[in-house]
Amino acid sequence: MAHCHCNHCETHHHGDACAKAGNWKEWAGLALSAALLFAGIGLTAADAAFFRAEGLRLAWYLAACLPVGLPVMKEAWEEIAHGDVFNEFTLMSIATVGAFCIGEYPEGVAVMLFYSLGELFQEKAVSRARHSIRALLDVRPETATVIRDAQGVTVSPREVRPGEVIEVKTGERVPLDGTLLNDAAAFNTAALTGESLPRTLRKGEDVLAGMIATDKAVRLTVSKPFEDSALSRILALVQEASERKAPAELFIRKFARVYTPAVTGLAVLIVLVPWLWSLVLPSSGYVFGDWLYRGLVFLVLSCPCALAVSIPLGYFGGIGAASRLGILFKGGNYLDAITRIDTIVFDKTGTLTQGAFEVQDCLHADDVDETRLLQAVASAEQGSTHPIAKAIVRHARQRGIPLLPAAEVRETAGYGLEASIGGQTVLAGSRRLMEQRHVPCPDGLPNGEGALVFCAINGRYAGCLCLADTLKADAPQAIRALQALNIQNIRILSGDKQEIVTTFARRLGITQAYGDLLPDGKVEHIEQLRQDPARRIAFVGDGINDAPALALSHVGIAMGGLGSDAAIETADVVLQTDQPSKIATAIRAGRQTRRVVWQNIVLALGVKLAVLVLGACGLASLWAAVFADVGVAFLAILNAMRLQRIIK
Repeated sequence: MAHCHCNHCETHHHGDACAKAGNWKEWAGLALSAALLFAGIGLTAADAAFFRAEGLRLAWYLAACLPVGLPVMKEAWEEIAHGDVFNEFTLMSIATVGAFCIGEYPEGVAVMLFYSLGELFQEKAVSRARHSIRALLDVRPETATVIRDAQGVTVSPREVRPGEVIEVKTGERVPLDGTLLNDAAAFNTAALTGESLPRTLRKGEDVLAGMIATDKAVRLTVSKPFEDSALSRILALVQEASERKAPAELFIRKFARVYTPAVTGLAVLIVLVPWLWSLVLPSSGYVFGDWLYRGLVFLVLSCPCALAVSIPLGYFGGIGAASRLGILFKGGNYLDAITRIDTIVFDKTGTLTQGAFEVQDCLHADDVDETRLLQAVASAEQGSTHPIAKAIVRHARQRGIPLLPAAEVRETAGYGLEASIGGQTVLAGSRRLMEQRHVPCPDGLPNGEGALVFCAINGRYAGCLCLADTLKADAPQAIRALQALNIQNIRILSGDKQEIVTTFARRLGITQAYGDLLPDGKVEHIEQLRQDPARRIAFVGDGINDAPALALSHVGIAMGGLGSDAAIETADVVLQTDQPSKIATAIRAGRQTRRVVWQNIVLALGVKLAVLVLGACGLASLWAAVFADVGVAFLAILNAMRLQRIIK
């Protein structure tokens, strides 16, 4: 099909407008060709006097063919210029020219019309699921506030030199790597590590580009130029990993490379062999015009119209049926690829888990009940914007526990806070806060498998709250469904602490789980798995940090509902519902689609070969062959439409 090449497509807005304009032109061209084709067939059937003139009929059908034929011929010429002489565009062009040469103008137009329609349907299906990879770059901050002459100046991060001081406001993403100048500050590091817990960094520690300042405005001394920042390195990993992917090709392209030269050569031989035989045996009654007609009929018959229409429509049906279930495939090739997956690697946070904290347990002292403990901690934390504080307050409200007013609230970054509640002094924070205030805590408390918030009332230990991420409701079902599909090699790669990852893996029945991984660590694991050429790997993730692994795997699957734009744009398959159980559904959809497509291939090739033999022997007229071809295409399309029902 014709592609849009206007310069404005380099921008996202104009690119969308250009794509829509190109799409409208293609549909208009198809409509014009179809109208002229069927009008011409109707005029011929009505034996219209003015339409008997051969020159007029030729001009009429040429006008019908040009809107759909020129883009295909242009593609054929471009493929030939790149050394690929025999491709499906070339075959369509030869078949159409052959049909016009023998005076079968409607068939020549129909070849191009049906082929272009099938291509446009597939492009339409793919365009719904695919977005520009430029969205990956949108996560990279476009500006940085650099302190020059005691004033904040907004510049491009590329203009900031190492050694300069930048300021990052609350909620902003850090644009450059640097060292922290504040005494302490909390950062959301999920974009880089996938770790669900916010990380508190202290003065002099490294802050990486891509982190988000969560509790206060911070200042950093820039340590690396923009091109060497952590986020830029992640983007480079994505690009490198994408380049390692082999270009996927649908079956018809590979088939046409053999089929096109073969049938073209056979068509030539159908004309030449009888002519050479007539030179040996002049009495054979060779008539060049008759054998030229047979050769051209053979060439027209050889056009894989049923394949050209039914195969793209098969993938379109699979893509459409999966889309209704919240599964977006970014091309029919990924429907094929996912059927061969034998290894699935999961990110943890936001993929198998909710990615949000919840209070899991309340361990209260003997002289403090659970309600009083929750009330004290939630009342002290109610003014905090920290994710853990919000989770505690939310939990208390869900339990119907009233919050008391807190006065004289003093917060110490990285430790916790102190507040006066109902005349009592309440401490809520980390174990370090208890140690700093000389509050003894009992032994045997949980360690390393989540976040612990300790509480002391009037200097005495009152208990602690255990908070952790929680498994998604369908995560266990997802693992069981994959195992039922005979996928036994299932792994977890995560930026969370190893203890947390191991705990979740044990609950899911997964034996191979690896934590404490940065993005390049995940890439190394995928590369190790890829060393076995027979292995086919799917990676499932949702964060920016997952983008390189998504790109490097054979099939990248992103959680689209809450996942990052970077992961969604890099992935080959997007699960809109954020349900890991949809992965098994996606694999089943791919297998069912491939089964239907191959049924269509066998049907089309079987009938086509039979009719080709009859045509070469002069036993099949062109219109009989056209009828057979259209009938096969119709059956194949009906078979493809079944996918809308069988994919569930």
